[in-house]
Amino acid sequence: MMNLMPYSNRGSEAALYSPFRMMDQLERRFFGDDLMEFRTDIRDDGDRYVMEADLPGFRKEDIQIDVDDKQLTIRAERHSDYEKKDAQGNFLRCERSYGAYTRSFGLSGIRSEDVEASYQDGVLKLLLPKAAPKTAETRRLAVQ
Repeated sequence: MMNLMPYSNRGSEAALYSPFRMMDQLERRFFGDDLMEFRTDIRDDGDRYVMEADLPGFRKEDIQIDVDDKQLTIRAERHSDYEKKDAQGNFLRCERSYGAYTRSFGLSGIRSEDVEASYQDGVLKLLLPKAAPKTAETRRLAVQ
């Protein structure tokens, strides 16, 4: 049963060169320890943008999407059963993260009233229809 825990020899860790550990330390210094963000892909499908965000392990009820004329905000929150189960001694190690994840995106050039969302297999998919380009209005002024 003890072989389920990852091996870590903290005493000799400083003596060994590890580029992965160095990159992890650099990322933590740059972004902070609690990087609560999810990965997103956005592609242009001509008349609309398609946004796909990875949110594995969330239920539809845990995801909130707020849209106004200027901004789209995705918020997902995951709760932990760790505290309850830890008192019973069920966990040997708990590495999965819990908390609130939030990202916001600008909506310039998007018809915000027509944005659609779906969630399947841990992927949130948003369809963002493009707004018609504004034509420059010109008018002739009378010279007085």
